[in-house]
Amino acid sequence: MRQKAEEEKIEKKVKKERKKIEKQLSKWQGKRAVTLAELKAEVKQFTKQLKYHYIAGIEYKQKLNKQKKEVCNCSGIIQENSAVIAQEIAKAGKFIIATNVLNTEELSSEKMLREYKVQQSCERGFRFLKDPLFLADSVFLKTPQRIETMGMLMGLCLLVYSIGQRKLRNELQSRGEMIKNQLGKLINRPTMRWIFQELQGIHVVVINGEKMVSNLTDKIFNILQYSSIFFD
Repeated sequence: MRQKAEEEKIEKKVKKERKKIEKQLSKWQGKRAVTLAELKAEVKQFTKQLKYHYIAGIEYKQKLNKQKKEVCNCSGIIQENSAVIAQEIAKAGKFIIATNVLNTEELSSEKMLREYKVQQSCERGFRFLKDPLFLADSVFLKTPQRIETMGMLMGLCLLVYSIGQRKLRNELQSRGEMIKNQLGKLINRPTMRWIFQELQGIHVVVINGEKMVSNLTDKIFNILQYSSIFFD
């Protein structure tokens, strides 16, 4: 999928560059009140910027106009740089993973790729901690010790969050059941953040000294049936 997407990007870049060259050639083919040296310098500077094409068979023409000023123009043929395009396509969908563990028995290529992909879950965890909803930026701490304590508490919160999310997903998969996500699509791998957002509307209301829970919809009841998995 990634390879196909990058190949499509390369194709768009090739087409975009070709249109740019066609526009410039049309401009050069018109009458230009510049010297031949100036025009050649402009062509040279423009062709240096090209990556996927080159201009072949450039022909320059010069003459004097009615005002006795030198008029120059040029024409050429657009050619694709097939070697560069093929090289770009060959690299599509590929990326480099570097390591200082040179022992393949200790760290094989397959294991290295697997470990690289696993780190995405850690990165998502840090994104969770940096989220404005965590309200960490509203807490001002003066000493390094308090900052360390705050960091530990945030790490513990992330641990509990991750365990709860994992257990919820495992439970849904073992039961073969699904719940709706933000788009109303049934999934079996919801995020705990979405579950918490679904539970935000629940309130305890006291009427004539009697406590009642409001906003308990069928959707909320469906979610609450999995709450026991967090307390086993």
